[in-house]
Amino acid sequence: MEFIVKNFEQLTTEEIYELLKLRCAVFVVEQNCAYQDVDGKDKEAIHVFAKAEDGSIKACLRFFEKDADRVHMGRVITAERGTGLGAKLMKAGIEAVKEKTDKKHIYLEAQSYAVGFYEKAGFTVIGEEFDEDGIPHKPMMCTL
Repeated sequence: MEFIVKNFEQLTTEEIYELLKLRCAVFVVEQNCAYQDVDGKDKEAIHVFAKAEDGSIKACLRFFEKDADRVHMGRVITAERGTGLGAKLMKAGIEAVKEKTDKKHIYLEAQSYAVGFYEKAGFTVIGEEFDEDGIPHKPMMCTL
């Protein structure tokens, strides 16, 4: 599966719909967490995603500038867990950060259960666990 990298203006209406559909299915419905997914950040973000032949999005993430040295990566999700697609998504996301920015670090807020997944991608926990929308998270950083 090929990974696509686009800024918001480059996304088609169908791609935006599929990205939001996947994120809502997992982060809102599956995790039973009512929160504002459409937060205004998508417009400033670079989106990395894998699209199936039927047009559905199978994996996605986004990143945007956090500060002078870092990007913030988030909304990391795959529809097909346990297949290795998540690791491929992270690799594609890190490469996109290197290609699209001059930032030296990637910051993310991992759900605590997924810390091991992000550690395999090169991230390190950099702070204490915190609650976000009723779900425990840990801040993590990757140095490029």
